[in-house]
Amino acid sequence: MDVETAPALALTENAAKRVAWLIKQEDDSSLMLRVSVSGGGCSGFQYGFSFDKAVNPDDRTFERDGVVAVIDETSLELLAGSEIDFVEDLGGSSFQIRNPNASSSCGCGSSFAI
Repeated sequence: MDVETAPALALTENAAKRVAWLIKQEDDSSLMLRVSVSGGGCSGFQYGFSFDKAVNPDDRTFERDGVVAVIDETSLELLAGSEIDFVEDLGGSSFQIRNPNASSSCGCGSSFAI
């Protein structure tokens, strides 16, 4: 019997809808959401989002509702089990990452510590 496991990185329905809308605005259906982690930010690491057309040899891909997210193996180690959401509220709208590996994060939510 095969045991189902949760994806290493997940997009919420709201995040997938927003990425699909942004890709439509770019008028290029070959674009994928690239998620990355780099050193910096006020907590030690910072999240990065961009569009990309290429999948590199060390990349993993995840799909939700036709939207593809791409992440390199090194970043995935820091984000394993995370969920990417798109939130709209009175303070504005943004992509947010719920990272179970983060021991702390900054007030703006764009950087974290392990």
